[in-house]
Amino acid sequence: MTIRRFIAVIAAFALLFPQTVAAQDYKALFEALPSVRKVEKIDGGQAFPEKYLLWFEQPVSHKDPSKGTFLQRVFVGCTDRDSSSVFVAEGYGAAYAARATYKDELAVLFNLNNVVVEHRYFLESKPDAGWEYLTAENAANDYHRVITELKTVFPRKWIGTGISKGGQNSAIFRAFFPDDVDITVPYVGPFCRSREDGRHEPFIAEFAGSMSDRKAIRDFQTEFLERREALTPMLDSLVKAKGYEYRIPLNEVYDMMALEFSFAFWQWGTPVETIPASDASDKEIFDYMVQVSGPDYWEKESDTTPFFVMAAHELGYYGYDVKPFKKLLTIKSAKGYLERIFVPEDARNLRFDKTLSRKMKKFLKTTDSRMLFIYGEFDPWAAVRAFEPVGPNVHIYIDPAGSHRARIRTFPDATQEEIKGIIAGWLYE
Repeated sequence: MTIRRFIAVIAAFALLFPQTVAAQDYKALFEALPSVRKVEKIDGGQAFPEKYLLWFEQPVSHKDPSKGTFLQRVFVGCTDRDSSSVFVAEGYGAAYAARATYKDELAVLFNLNNVVVEHRYFLESKPDAGWEYLTAENAANDYHRVITELKTVFPRKWIGTGISKGGQNSAIFRAFFPDDVDITVPYVGPFCRSREDGRHEPFIAEFAGSMSDRKAIRDFQTEFLERREALTPMLDSLVKAKGYEYRIPLNEVYDMMALEFSFAFWQWGTPVETIPASDASDKEIFDYMVQVSGPDYWEKESDTTPFFVMAAHELGYYGYDVKPFKKLLTIKSAKGYLERIFVPEDARNLRFDKTLSRKMKKFLKTTDSRMLFIYGEFDPWAAVRAFEPVGPNVHIYIDPAGSHRARIRTFPDATQEEIKGIIAGWLYE
């Protein structure tokens, strides 16, 4: 039987035998879990027959319970207790999972229960504690507690997954707790080695797109910088209208928008043909820059502030090559921008710790856990991807000319079938 036929048979079986979810008292099952403090039934729409919001009590420090606890938001879309489950190790806030239309790609493809765990320190899952407890190890322990308890409700196989920082989290979780899930499918997850890793800049300058694409992008960055006098008043008006606040002066915001442009352009897969020509009006140039690399990114406080703390402390980030634009910039160097622009003053005492980076480097080089990594070919984060696997159970798929939006569904049809076949083989063996 071919893999395609096998998946079709599984799907037909699910349609022929009605879901038993209606016969299950999920609320009672969830309320009985040791760490759950509150259960709310929410709208699952057409995605799930039953859907719940669970509040798990977690230690601020998994190594020192005396530091207190906080409540962590967990969304559970219920398909069937006899179905396998997907565990989304979200890297940020999980408000999107409350939508009635939400369903993870893997849950759609394989008819899975769908669990999403909001990352500690984001949105509704914030402890009243210092930044020192915002670590990947603590987050992995959060996930471990949630999945351990939910396995009593959903005892079948589990797939760990996530997108971007979530994809990174799913791999980190597997490194700390290799037996908690059966399969891991990280989407576009980066593995940086330092605050300014150094591999992104040559990737953007020498690899992403074609030579003419890269020239068009540099020319636009140059055009934006050369029109500083005309465009700065537009930026000033926009910033005041939006109420943006920064740790740096406006002229430096202008510089950083220009430097970030090429990274943001390739990250989100912007078509090169949409770049305005050099004779475009000031408004066209300004509006396009804001669309791709807007001033909101540089705000001193936002919902993503906890991410920047983690990036500066242990996850790492990327730098900028200022050399092509040095005569047009008001800054001499972009070095150290992450801490200077994004990290709150009360988190600046945290030095970059390479312990996690070393752990992940060793894990990715030696693991033979069932893992399937997905990346976009031109996504700058692919510069710091998991590289060629050693074990036969580890697979890496790169979406041709793809971006940070790479998913199973964005690959060519034949490759989609190949990817789904591997995962189905693991799930239904």
